[in-house]
Amino acid sequence: MTNRTVVTSVLVADDHPAVVEAVADVLAEHGIEIAGRARDGDDAVEQIELRKPTVAILDLRMPGQSGIEVARLVARTAPDTAVILYTAFGDRALLTEALDAGARGFVLKEAPLAEVVRAVELVASGRTYVDPVLAGVLSSSAATDKMLNLTQRERDVLRLLADGMSNEEIGKSLFISPETVRTHVRKAMAKLDADTRTQAVATALRQSLIA
Repeated sequence: MTNRTVVTSVLVADDHPAVVEAVADVLAEHGIEIAGRARDGDDAVEQIELRKPTVAILDLRMPGQSGIEVARLVARTAPDTAVILYTAFGDRALLTEALDAGARGFVLKEAPLAEVVRAVELVASGRTYVDPVLAGVLSSSAATDKMLNLTQRERDVLRLLADGMSNEEIGKSLFISPETVRTHVRKAMAKLDADTRTQAVATALRQSLIA
């Protein structure tokens, strides 16, 4: 049986060329393949859809589409590409919006470049990375863990439950079966330590896990 080495490929998008080159260089030094470089959101979307990198590192604020807008779009068009937002901003509302858009990692630009490598390795393995400074901004560590543990679909289901929709209505809205909706609700309840679905929704709203 032949062992295959899985190579992690990364697209780096930032409107500052020096930032792109610095990030790309440190990733390449650690054996990570650079799938592409982009200067704005539109270029990033085009390259991600074409090249399907393992991870895309996106500047939060770029010309054209922002990093959050790119994350939201590629979650549909290139779902196998995990998004890391590379940002100088620690605004909680922006970070929560990015989580809902499907971002899997957050790295502050002031962090050492070694943290970018660590973030890529974690996200490529299916985990989530949040810069420790940003984790403090998001909320208490317990609430942050809950936020990161809730999947995008679980947050979608809770949000629609909060709107008063039934399992059947949620299923139609999300194109999934009512039984799958119930499974997502059960998992969300367990993660939020909630005894009922109403309590799960209330906890998620109170901790700003959904809006």
